[in-house]
Amino acid sequence: MSNIEDMKAAGPKWYVAHTYSGYEQKVKASLEKIVENRGLGDKILDIQIPIETVTTKDGDKEKTTEHRIFPCYVYIKMIMSDETWHAVRNITGVTGFVGPGSKPTPLSDQEVAALAVEQVEKVELAYQVGDTVEIKRGLMEGNRGVVQSISEDQKIITVLVNRGRRDMAFEVSADDVGRVAQ
Repeated sequence: MSNIEDMKAAGPKWYVAHTYSGYEQKVKASLEKIVENRGLGDKILDIQIPIETVTTKDGDKEKTTEHRIFPCYVYIKMIMSDETWHAVRNITGVTGFVGPGSKPTPLSDQEVAALAVEQVEKVELAYQVGDTVEIKRGLMEGNRGVVQSISEDQKIITVLVNRGRRDMAFEVSADDVGRVAQ
């Protein structure tokens, strides 16, 4: 029994194809077209490019960008066979599968979870601890202060506002704070 036949019996697994830099989307589109044209939908089940969506918030303004987590790699969930191996390997931009020598190695379940095969969303604020911000809404609207802390989920900001002779800490929503241009 050959190596490919062993993999076929194991069922669908995630494999990683290495691509030229910047070819990830082209490889994904080409492979999707091949799957459709050759009727390989039952053998090549999913194609993913691990990306992270970063939303930068500055008060009411939001800017969303996407970043490839692992440039030059495309994840493919498939049943490995000679047919699927050739379909992926012969796409322009694919340099090979990840694995020792020419043997494609499937990812373990732990690796699939750790490598974020699914899309990851991340929120980034336009300011950090120590920056001066202005409170845009709420009880302290119009006041400026220094960011003392940011909650782990980046939804609550503690701002030190000077009130007379002392600084007072106020917790406000991240949406209610904007960075002061310097």
